[in-house]
Amino acid sequence: MTIRTRFAPSPTGFLHIGGVRTALFSWLYARKHGGQFILRIEDTDRVRSTEASINAIINGMEWLGLQPDEGPFYQTQRFDRYQQAIDQLLADGKAYYCYCSKERLETLRAEQMLCKHKPRYDGHCRHLTTPPPLTKVKPVVRFKNADLGEIVVRDLVKGTVIFNNSELDDLIIARSDGTPTYNFTVVVDDWDMQITHVIRGDDHLNNTPRQINILEALGAKVPQYAHVPMILGRDGQRLSKRHGAVNVMNYKQGGFLQDALLNYLVRLGWSYGDQEIFSRQEMIDLFEISAVHGSPAAFNNDKLVWLNQHYIKTGSPEKLAIYLQFQCDQLGIETLHGPPLTEIVKAQAERAKNFKEMAQNSRFFFGETVVLDEKAAQKHLQFAIKKPLTDLCDRLAELVDWNAEAIHAAIHAVAQQHELKLGKIAQPLRVAVTGRTVSPPIDVTAYLIGQRRTVERIKQALTLIGDTEM
Repeated sequence: MTIRTRFAPSPTGFLHIGGVRTALFSWLYARKHGGQFILRIEDTDRVRSTEASINAIINGMEWLGLQPDEGPFYQTQRFDRYQQAIDQLLADGKAYYCYCSKERLETLRAEQMLCKHKPRYDGHCRHLTTPPPLTKVKPVVRFKNADLGEIVVRDLVKGTVIFNNSELDDLIIARSDGTPTYNFTVVVDDWDMQITHVIRGDDHLNNTPRQINILEALGAKVPQYAHVPMILGRDGQRLSKRHGAVNVMNYKQGGFLQDALLNYLVRLGWSYGDQEIFSRQEMIDLFEISAVHGSPAAFNNDKLVWLNQHYIKTGSPEKLAIYLQFQCDQLGIETLHGPPLTEIVKAQAERAKNFKEMAQNSRFFFGETVVLDEKAAQKHLQFAIKKPLTDLCDRLAELVDWNAEAIHAAIHAVAQQHELKLGKIAQPLRVAVTGRTVSPPIDVTAYLIGQRRTVERIKQALTLIGDTEM
């Protein structure tokens, strides 16, 4: 048997981080077993589904590298197929037209609630063979659910879960305008697409017995189910916007790496011993759906940031430079005439949480001049440092070989000449050439800025220092 999994989001908003984890688990399970992963867009909600949301889903999946083997398929392109299946159930006596008015259903629900009964359809139209006389109600189509017996769901995460048919009512499978409902379209799609394993959030667990009954009524093979627990915020509530970024593309804009995000998400509910860092291939090799925990997992942004830092520190500078370039472009930083981005990555990797931060903190590597931080200039560009800084400027201007070692030697020589601790000259130099008090090692920083621009920036800073001590 070929394993076939699917990810089936509804395009009513962005690609949620919880959906990404579900997609990742499905993708990993298919990859591990040499199977196929299918992307299906469940866009039957014509009011809420948008083209922008569809693009957000597809772009998000592409950015993450979770390539489907088939799809995307769109439910709105399969209405004829759904109608065929509805007609089959009607012809087999396993579905029926319901002419109950909205008013009757509301009254029924109110009465049941008053009696503290579970609201459910009472089967009023179940045995009709013809429409009621003089009715103006456009009928819906209901699935004729079994009255007796039980449905046993052998869930790969939750274990055995039993539902009684007596608790299930006759589900609407086609609305009065003829459009099929979610619980019906998903069944037909899983059947036609030969899905063997349905991995999805546990908020769908209560849909499963209904879907199994419909599959069996159609004569379809029932797939195996795995319902993964939801992701919670640190406050124990379901993850939402108020907990921070939940749109996966926000992480791209925020300078996170795909592999860091996927590494973090795979550990939300799944583990392999005490291992924290997983390459994509290790995820494929080691992932087991049966090892997913049944209880909810809490989203910890600090842990994600730590993982992202790890991938920045250990990644290939050549590959990481692409991410830095994207962030520089987003911030309007012109990099064409600056140092190679690979060298900036090497210099900044130890101190950057993400590439947006790295880009923001690397502006001084580009452009002819820098804007001096006022407080930094007042503290470090004082009259007492003017002569040492002038001498250092002269030494740097005369260097034949412009490299970090030669720059360091020049700084050290000036410090000795003026009987200063190294930091007493290095920090004013840093403020002069970067405009700020924090940067990579100053010799590396000056080397990357370049000899001409370093000298010019020092000269510019010297003009701000008065000729007499205040």
